[in-house]
Amino acid sequence: MGEMRQATVVGAGIVGVCAALSLLEKGFAVRVVDPDPPADGASYGNAGVISCWACVPQAVPGIWKNVPKWLLDPEGPIFLRPAYALRALPWALKFFRAGAADRVPAIADAMLALNHPTIDLYRGHLAGTGRDDLVRDSCYVHVFRDPAMADLNRYEWRLRAERGVPLRRVDAGELHEIEPDLSPDYTAGILVERQARAVDPGGLGKVLAEKAASLGAEFLRARARRLIPREGGGCAVETDGAAGTVEADIVVLAAGAWSARLLAPLGVTVPLEAEHGYHMIMRDPGVTANNSVLDMGHKFVASTMSMGLRCAGTVEFAGLDAAPNYARARVFERLAKRLFPAVNTADTEEWRGTRPSFPDSLPCIGPVPGHPSIITAFGHGHLGLTMGPKTGQLVAALAAGETPNMDMAPYRVDRF
Repeated sequence: MGEMRQATVVGAGIVGVCAALSLLEKGFAVRVVDPDPPADGASYGNAGVISCWACVPQAVPGIWKNVPKWLLDPEGPIFLRPAYALRALPWALKFFRAGAADRVPAIADAMLALNHPTIDLYRGHLAGTGRDDLVRDSCYVHVFRDPAMADLNRYEWRLRAERGVPLRRVDAGELHEIEPDLSPDYTAGILVERQARAVDPGGLGKVLAEKAASLGAEFLRARARRLIPREGGGCAVETDGAAGTVEADIVVLAAGAWSARLLAPLGVTVPLEAEHGYHMIMRDPGVTANNSVLDMGHKFVASTMSMGLRCAGTVEFAGLDAAPNYARARVFERLAKRLFPAVNTADTEEWRGTRPSFPDSLPCIGPVPGHPSIITAFGHGHLGLTMGPKTGQLVAALAAGETPNMDMAPYRVDRF
């Protein structure tokens, strides 16, 4: 037998950790490079929704009509720092184009292809860890104050129904049986059934990283400074750590919102936006969300986790290097009280992370044009937790020279 091929994964978020596990399964020697511990960034602070049926992109026909009111609402789901407005404009224009009626169905199909296998893949990755409890069966409960808005004939719900998503509309009575602590002001709901949720998203990533390490993966605490493709094949990763520059046959670029900066010196530009997201944890909430609950008015998710009730969501456009604005997190204290009137907000924790988002809600997965030893795995936006396992499986197959049994064109690096 020949020497094991070396794969270096840049990024120890959930996507990078899942890639490491799948590369190990393919027989690679695996190294993971990240300045932070595994699953400490967006993989830690998300809403915990494992949305195997997610197929509605952020941009849909007519969304532009809602943007002005969202931006003007201090409790709204979108915040744009004025100084960043001009820099955000090119991405915004691509975003609205991606929401054209003739483009959305293909994007929806490509989203579902990544999301649908995720629960089974997570359970496979968790096998042997003794922590199967980290992924629990759940509904995704979309709640409405105005029952007329809970209309399965609206565009987004039809898009789901056409793809076999198990949907059910419930009236106030059944909604409050499912979620007894919910405010009586919510009078209707739409359930996405047969989903799952993570009760500790960061813990899930760390358990899977520990499994990868037990199987031989090496985790280097260092920042990747530069990717250096080698003539004749392979690629080096220059780091700021004691290991210096490390060589690999294959590099998987899973550095989230920082990935575009590593590609730029290679002449590869991508419209990757750093979307800041915030959450607030109520450590002793006194109420329980039995499922992932999405307030459709304010576009935020509440979920009961091992550390308390987490409310997460919001999109802040301010640039990758912007300092946190925790006023965006404190909004959740008021919103949580409207959702669950009895919630205790005496003991809270605020957090901010950064989502790597493309205008079409799809990641880049596949080789970098002109640099086949670099495989991309970034740009998962709001769905990194859900898309991570399938992304890892795909990049491992590509690294092994296999042809995945699905259309990879929607995820091409050069699609823009």
